[in-house]
Amino acid sequence: MQGCRVKSTTLLVLSLIFISFFSYSAAQKVYSWKDKNGVLVFSDTPRPGATEVKMNTQNLTMPATDTSILDSAPSATPVKFKVSIASPANEATVRENTGSVYVTARISPRFETGFKVQLLFDGTPHGAPSNSTTFALREVNRGEHTLQAKLYNANNKLVSVSPISTFFMHRASVINRN
Repeated sequence: MQGCRVKSTTLLVLSLIFISFFSYSAAQKVYSWKDKNGVLVFSDTPRPGATEVKMNTQNLTMPATDTSILDSAPSATPVKFKVSIASPANEATVRENTGSVYVTARISPRFETGFKVQLLFDGTPHGAPSNSTTFALREVNRGEHTLQAKLYNANNKLVSVSPISTFFMHRASVINRN
């Protein structure tokens, strides 16, 4: 009984595959017409004014296309980063009796993960390179001072150096009266 059931199930499945294959291939029709711009259009959906295209074979093949140009990775253009001192502005005067100066560097196009900024104050590195673009200088003496920023990538390679920016520190004088 079980052998008979397996044979009938197999026969039913094969019959359905056979019927669906022929109904699918028979139903495939192609229609063509010209659109309002005079362009020839092909579709499997009929429409008024369309003519059926007679196909002489059900197996249509396209000629081989050279796809080797797709295998090469696009050449990535290296991003050119630019670092600059945004604050204090070049040739600005900072009036702060405590001698504190807050320096902000600007990076474009954007600050990436792993990048570090090194601030140079009067030509000398101020602290270790940092992943922040804001720095606090304390007890800066009166007079003219220079700032410069260096941008390093995640591999500690120098990516960009800012132009030197100058600022002037003004502090109130302290006169001891005894």
